Amino acid sequence: MSSDPSQQPAPDEADAAAKAFRRQVKRRSRRAFIGLGLGGLVGALGWRWLLHTPLREGLPGSFRKGLELNEQLARATFRPDRLAPEFPKSHAEKPRFNGKIGLRPALDAATWRLRVRGYAPGAERVFSLADIQALPRTEMTVEFKCIEGWSRIITFAGARLSDFLARYPLATASGRAIAAGASLPADVAPYVSLATPDRQYYVGLDIESALHPQTLLCYEMNGAPLTPRHGAPLRLVTPLKYGVKHIKRIGTIVFTDQRPADYWAERGYDWYAGH
Repeated sequence: MSSDPSQQPAPDEADAAAKAFRRQVKRRSRRAFIGLGLGGLVGALGWRWLLHTPLREGLPGSFRKGLELNEQLARATFRPDRLAPEFPKSHAEKPRFNGKIGLRPALDAATWRLRVRGYAPGAERVFSLADIQALPRTEMTVEFKCIEGWSRIITFAGARLSDFLARYPLATASGRAIAAGASLPADVAPYVSLATPDRQYYVGLDIESALHPQTLLCYEMNGAPLTPRHGAPLRLVTPLKYGVKHIKRIGTIVFTDQRPADYWAERGYDWYAGH
C-alpha cells in the first residue's frame, strides 16, 4: 500500500465507501436469512406433507412407496443362484439373543408339531421334528444380519425348505413336486406365511425366497440343538433376508396367493426385508 498521503482516499470518501460496504453486507445477510427461512419453510411443509399422506400398512403412504421401491430393487437383483457368503465353521460366534415374541409360554419339544396347509384345497399335514430331521441335512456358516445394524456369523443346520417341498409337495395347486433348480410351475403358491404356535409372531415370504437353497427349516445352531430362546425346536433361517424374517418356534406354514401379514411390516418396516 502506498504511504503517499496524496494516494490515500479523503476521509469523506473512505466513510462513504465503508457505509456502502456495510449496506451491501446487510443486503446479502438479509437475502441469505430470507433464503434460509424459505428453505426451512419448504422443508417443514414438505415433511408435514410426507407425514400426513394417507396411512398404508402403518406408515404414511409416501414412506411406504419408498419401501416398495427398495423391494423392487431387491427383487430385481434376486437370483436363485445368488448365495449369501459362507465362512469357515471356526469363524462362528456366540449367538446373540434378540426378540422373545411368540416364545412364551415354554414349549415341550416332544409334543410340538408343525402344521402345514398346502396350496391345494384341503391339503394339510402335520409333522414332527423327527420328520424334518429325516430330510437331507444342510449345514452352513453364514452372517445373520439384524435390521438394527448388528450381525453375527453362525453355523446353522437343518433341512432346506426346498427339500421339504420336494418330499412333501404342498406348495402347488396340483400337488406336484418342485424339482430343485427347475423353473417354478405355473400353479405354485406365490407366498408363504409362517407363524408361531400362539400366532403372536408371524412373517411372510415370497415363494422365490422360500425356495432359495440357503433357506432352512433350522433345528441346530453352532453344532447344538436350538435352545428355547433361539427358537427351539424349529426356526427359519434365510440369510438373504434380515433377521426379522428368521421366525423362531415355527408352528404353522401356509401357502397362499395373498401377500401374508408380517409382524414388523405392520409396524413400519420393509415387508420384503432383503439385503
